[in-house]
Amino acid sequence: MLPSADEYEITPAELQTIFAEENNTSVRLIDCREEDEWAICRIESPGEQSTELIPLSRFAAEAPEKLGEESRPVVIYCHHGMRSMNATLFLRERDIEKVWSLAGGIDLWSTQVDPSVPRY
Repeated sequence: MLPSADEYEITPAELQTIFAEENNTSVRLIDCREEDEWAICRIESPGEQSTELIPLSRFAAEAPEKLGEESRPVVIYCHHGMRSMNATLFLRERDIEKVWSLAGGIDLWSTQVDPSVPRY
């Protein structure tokens, strides 16, 4: 189950539960790290829905167009959770309410959920 719209973060454990229990296309996963970080590792969405890269350096220009009409919940992640929180706040300020930042980013995901994801 997703956090309420009053919250701005989702934990790695909550996201893992959503991936395990819900339709694989129920959450849109966005990586807001830069391309060099994306090349090192990423969190893979289950099923046919792939994780998308929208780097924070281009987020303001690309995200509103790509996510403006999105009806699915959106989870954004980065390395430790700071950039993804900025991206989440950016979208919330534009009335996209079903968006959360992954607490602790890919680093916490790697330690708590999937140790096969390299840490850097």
